[in-house]
Amino acid sequence: MVLQSMPLWLAPMMIWIIPLLIWDAVWKAIGLWKSGRQNQLAWFVCIFIFNTAGILPIIYLAFFQKRNKEEEKIDGSE
Repeated sequence: MVLQSMPLWLAPMMIWIIPLLIWDAVWKAIGLWKSGRQNQLAWFVCIFIFNTAGILPIIYLAFFQKRNKEEEKIDGSE
């Protein structure tokens, strides 16, 4: 019933919108969890407010997350 009242152009976009929302929610949850646990308030607020399709949380996790010494030894950068 819902599909009959949906505009024709919206149905094909749902194929992309739903996975994108899931992708963003997963990365946002991970980024919020890590930034909250490490008391990085600025990153927490930015990740919470801005919807960037997972790009901002990935950048945070890859480059700006505080790492403990055990993780640095595993990465090889002491």
